[in-house]
Amino acid sequence: MPLTPLDIHNKEFTRSFRGYDEDEVNEFLDQVIKDYEMVIRERKELKEKIEQMNEKLSHFTNIEETLNKSILIAQETAEELKGNASKESKLIIKEAEKNADRIINDALSKSRKISMEVEELKKQAKVFRTRLRMLVEAQLDMIGSDDWEDLFEEAVGKDLELANNES
Repeated sequence: MPLTPLDIHNKEFTRSFRGYDEDEVNEFLDQVIKDYEMVIRERKELKEKIEQMNEKLSHFTNIEETLNKSILIAQETAEELKGNASKESKLIIKEAEKNADRIINDALSKSRKISMEVEELKKQAKVFRTRLRMLVEAQLDMIGSDDWEDLFEEAVGKDLELANNES
């Protein structure tokens, strides 16, 4: 289960003699909480944007289906009129084909545009995940670096040396 800002806020560390500066730890935790809340908000906003784009895509898909049905109806009507008047039906068919092509081209154009927007959102989400991963890895590398262990060993060595000198 992922950490929540409340988990970070409520985290208690054991205290030890010559431990970390409590104010520095608290300041760092406050910054981590703020940053984590910001990431959660951004993630929520991106999810909402994706949902909006999916709704738009669904809407345009419905429009395309409606347009396809309308084209079929227009073609049936054109054939009925063909029986009544040959010239009139030819003009209606040509007009219907022009409109159909225009409608299909418009629908395809809108579909391509939506597809490009979805791809762009996917790219943005990937960049966001990559940046977040890099940030987390950098933090983990900083926490796991040997510098912490060297400082700890140096502090313990000084404590032992002081204890031996006092004896």
